[in-house]
Amino acid sequence: MKRIPILDLSSEINELKPQLLNAFENVLDNGVFIMGDNVKRFEEEAAAYLDTPYAVALNSGTDALVIALLAAGIQEGDEVITTPFTFFATAEAISQVRAVPVFVDVEPETYNLNLDLLEAAITPKTKAIIPVHLFGQPMDMQRLMSIAKERGLLVIEDVAQAFGADYKGRKAGTIGDIGCYSFFPSKNLGAYGDGGMLVTANKAFAEKAAMLRVHGSRKKYYNEIAGFNSRLDELQAAILRIKLPRIEEWNAGRRAAAARYGQLLEHVEGIILPWETADVKHVYHQYTIRVNDGKREALQQRLEAEGIGTMVYYPVPVHKLPIYESMNAAMPVSEQLAGEVLSLPIWPQIEPSVQQFIVQKIIEALR
Repeated sequence: MKRIPILDLSSEINELKPQLLNAFENVLDNGVFIMGDNVKRFEEEAAAYLDTPYAVALNSGTDALVIALLAAGIQEGDEVITTPFTFFATAEAISQVRAVPVFVDVEPETYNLNLDLLEAAITPKTKAIIPVHLFGQPMDMQRLMSIAKERGLLVIEDVAQAFGADYKGRKAGTIGDIGCYSFFPSKNLGAYGDGGMLVTANKAFAEKAAMLRVHGSRKKYYNEIAGFNSRLDELQAAILRIKLPRIEEWNAGRRAAAARYGQLLEHVEGIILPWETADVKHVYHQYTIRVNDGKREALQQRLEAEGIGTMVYYPVPVHKLPIYESMNAAMPVSEQLAGEVLSLPIWPQIEPSVQQFIVQKIIEALR
């Protein structure tokens, strides 16, 4: 069997290539490459799919977080609570606006923010919470929003890994005050370059975000505030418009692949399988197991020798990175997870025979 990557986009690209090439040609013929009709229509189509009033297309998920914080009025010195078990961009965005990230440990089952620990971290300086729907699983937004409402806090959802995921019938990212998405190529809805978006039901937040993405102006050359150059380009918007109608099908494919892994790995000793909570639709951006007894590195090396790609998301919790380690925070669950998690190959079109081969090699390695 040829090498198995952690993600294989070849089936998707081959299937969509005629549409993609046609879209590229249309953009070239039109000659509008920035903030054209494809961007506007993608915003409208994404907002309709997510059932949210406003969508603002941006050039990355990281910028979506930064601009969301600024649009919501987060200022220097404000505290923003988030998880240490996520990609650095979540906390980085808080630091970029000169606010202070405050880390709260995660649940060992879901890898999401532990709401039992949240209230103890809230201080008079706390202004917002950024939950992360990690690996595609929505967290308990009903409980989180209840806490936030009681304390007068904003909620900015990091949905970089969970486009299309459901929480009690609502799309992740549309429950808090603002939702932030990434269209990095590896994401469930991925462009073929960088891209991002924020959504909100708050008109004022949407208007300010739209200003911030174009150097703080409503009208070109009439700048009102300091902003950014954070526009989703027309080619990427055209690609995303082709892919958006397939997201439900592709997420269903990921869920089916996750179910097969669950069946194949159910009785394998030495690993812990992903947990899907009630009332959610996990979209498995990653299928992440935990490997017990310090055997993660050996298993990963064995799988690599067999031509099976895996990834560790994340080997260092954010609070242990050099930029934040002076906080001396203790996050025992995140630290344990960092030494145990291993993400297996998954994509919507992955063949059952490929998964069977992967699991066979896992069983052999753990004997």
